[in-house]
Amino acid sequence: MNRKLAIIIGLQAFLIVMLFWLLVFYGKDEFEEMSELSEEEIETISRITDKDGAIMISLSPAAQKQSDIQTSPLKASTHQASISTYGNVVSIDSLIELRNRYLAIKSEVDVLKASLNHDTRELERLKTLNLDNKNVSDKAVATTATNVRTNETKIAAAESNAKNIVDSIRQLWGDTLAQHAINPKTSDLLQALISNKKVLIQTTLPFDAAEPKPNSTIMIAPTAAPSHTTSAQYVSPAPITNTTIQGKTYFYHAVTNELRAGMQINATTATSNQRSNGVIVPNNAIIWYAGKPWVYQKTGADQFSRKPIHTDVEVENGWFYQGDLKANDEVVISGAQLLLSEEFKSQIMNENDD
Repeated sequence: MNRKLAIIIGLQAFLIVMLFWLLVFYGKDEFEEMSELSEEEIETISRITDKDGAIMISLSPAAQKQSDIQTSPLKASTHQASISTYGNVVSIDSLIELRNRYLAIKSEVDVLKASLNHDTRELERLKTLNLDNKNVSDKAVATTATNVRTNETKIAAAESNAKNIVDSIRQLWGDTLAQHAINPKTSDLLQALISNKKVLIQTTLPFDAAEPKPNSTIMIAPTAAPSHTTSAQYVSPAPITNTTIQGKTYFYHAVTNELRAGMQINATTATSNQRSNGVIVPNNAIIWYAGKPWVYQKTGADQFSRKPIHTDVEVENGWFYQGDLKANDEVVISGAQLLLSEEFKSQIMNENDD
């Protein structure tokens, strides 16, 4: 009985093995066919197409909504190019020295004029007395007349010296600062410069740069600490150029405790004459790939294309751009990273097929 049971179990095991082998052998082709059909099905749902060398991503409106892909039209803008330049903090010692010399001479002139007025009146009095029966001598009249001529000569010489000093101030510092220097009442700007509450900056701009406007400002920072920026207000053209940088020079003043006379500074946002037309690309539209900035442009109701841009000019909430993108072109501002993933997922699938 046990022998028969063992034979039956053995036969059953043999039949099971044979059936499994037949199933594997005859099901192999069908399995491969199913795999090919599956791959073909995957290929058919690819959303990537090549249109004239440009990669296009197709995504239905329903899929866009489901993926929270949102777009926004670009706004037209103009940009006045900014200039980065250099300058230095100027010592005003020579300006103060010339001012003191000028004021001293003007004080001397005032004294001489007072003496001249006195001597002139005295000469007239003595002349009257001399004509009245010689109540005073001719010598006294002659002496006083000599004093008058001497004072007139001294005044003329002093006035000439004062004029020469004013001319020197203008040649070194320009008309605006010259007016501050020769004013007997110290101006607020000059007093702030003398007391070191403000510093005087000289910058050099290219020859094609626009002339700074009154009350205009630039941003400055020490060359050794470019992050320590502060604003400087325009004063006037500077008559002496920089010996190392050729261009037009201008004076600015700034309130700062960090700058000292002789320090080198960087200056920015000085504007040029050129204005450029372009669009503003918002920050949330930009994605970075391979170290470069890109945006996805909506080219149809269900199509998107990735385009490179440049981020050279930063503006508020975005970047000023000149190129293929125009005003009212729609770019993706939400979901751009999903489109990038979809694009490169398709590329990986195509590489696997190869």
